[in-house]
Parts: sequence; C-alpha cells; structure tokens
Amino acid sequence: MDGIDPAVPPSGTGCADCEAAEPPGWWFHLRRCAQCGHVGCCDSSPGQHATAHAGATGHPLVRSFEPGEEWFWHYDEQVMYEQGPALAAPVHRPLDQGAPGPTQRVPADWQRHLHR
Repeated sequence: MDGIDPAVPPSGTGCADCEAAEPPGWWFHLRRCAQCGHVGCCDSSPGQHATAHAGATGHPLVRSFEPGEEWFWHYDEQVMYEQGPALAAPVHRPLDQGAPGPTQRVPADWQRHLHR
C-alpha cells in the first residue's frame, strides 16, 4: 500500500512534537505515521500533532500507537482500515505509560482540554 514503509521504526515512545515543545506538552492517545514513523498525538489531544504532521508532509496514513489497536487511518480518503501490514517494533507506546500521558505533565482537569 502506498504511504507505508514497514521497516521504519517509530520516532519514540510519545508525541515527538509535544516532547519538543517548550514547555513539553501532553497527549491523550498516540498515532504513528506509517511512512516515516513520526509519533504524534491524536485529534482529541490538545496539540493534534498527528494530523498536523500528515498535512505538513503529505504522509496520508497513520496507525494507532495504542496497546491492542492495529487500525490505520487514511487522512486523504477519510477511511479507517481495521488491519494493515506489520510495522517495525515497537508497535505501541510502553504499557507503563498511561493515557493520557506522560502522567507528570497531565493537568488535573485534563478532560476539559480535549478536543471532541
């Protein structure tokens, strides 16, 4: 499938853009670019970095980076695929890294900051 490079590992264990922000941000759920491995936060997260990455790079496919989720989302087609090719490990965030995360940066009123 175009837009997928199964050999590319994820960019890290959390949202690369939230981690690079000053001060660092937090995320609700994570998405992994299927083409370059960039890990960004979902559209419910304050930063919405996965969608921003897709728009800036033209990389149309992300895969959930959440434990137990294997679905892909195609931004251009606005279609979800329940399965796709296996990607390089790791295939989800660390199990001890909760959602939202990272725990020490999540505000007490985090639900008020989510996009719906």
